[in-house]
Amino acid sequence: MYEPIRTKSVHRMADDAQDAYPHRSREEELDIQLAGHLAALLAVTDELGDTEAGELIARQVARLRGAPPARHAGLTGSSAQDLHRRAHALAGRALVVAASRADTAAAILAAGRMDAHTAALAAGDTTLVAAP
Repeated sequence: MYEPIRTKSVHRMADDAQDAYPHRSREEELDIQLAGHLAALLAVTDELGDTEAGELIARQVARLRGAPPARHAGLTGSSAQDLHRRAHALAGRALVVAASRADTAAAILAAGRMDAHTAALAAGDTTLVAAP
């Protein structure tokens, strides 16, 4: 009455294809995200001229990536207030990812940077950020 199925199911073939390429774990994905957010924060921190905070951030990026980060060499021409706002947002993103992967060191660093940039914005600071 019915003809038997002679080919593999499309769903089964899709399942088989997943074994054909490597997958990253959730922890590896979070490490990559956190390193990216911290590297972006490092670029803004370098542009602000805060070398002490830059070194702390660079150490965390190196720990996550296994290699020292490339340091920001160019200037965007943004005002110090804009850079503080951008750095605050980047530190907030890093804090969220660090908290989700339970990375205490990175979370403390990110929270400290958020505090420093909040203080700089409140004070109308147009120079360097205070170290955490």
